[in-house]
Amino acid sequence: MLNKLNRLAKVRDFNLLLKHGRFINGSFLTLKMLKLAEAVKYFPPKENPDEFKKQLKIAFSVGLKISKSAVKRNRFRRQLRESVRLLVKKSRLQPGWYLLFVAKAGCLEKNYAEISQETELLLRRSGCLN
Repeated sequence: MLNKLNRLAKVRDFNLLLKHGRFINGSFLTLKMLKLAEAVKYFPPKENPDEFKKQLKIAFSVGLKISKSAVKRNRFRRQLRESVRLLVKKSRLQPGWYLLFVAKAGCLEKNYAEISQETELLLRRSGCLN
């Protein structure tokens, strides 16, 4: 499970990410990312901009189109969350990013090693991986 400080949970943060972020597509995952240093003018007015752009927030989305079975969706989400959690724990992810991982069709057939490899590839292509 990700640390509470690293969870993207607020509606305003999701709106900021979805409106101003950009997509990076993989074979069975899509990464929606926003570098906070580039979106300073869209920050909430009550927040301290210096602290706000140093945070790292991550979210995961596995929709009903992937599978109607919640068990299968949750299993994939847990595996994806664990691969990202290990990267955060090893301090390989740079602060100052909002990240949203969105699952695509065909993701349920993948094993943990393939999921971990795909997440590292997407994060490296985004530029937020050390």
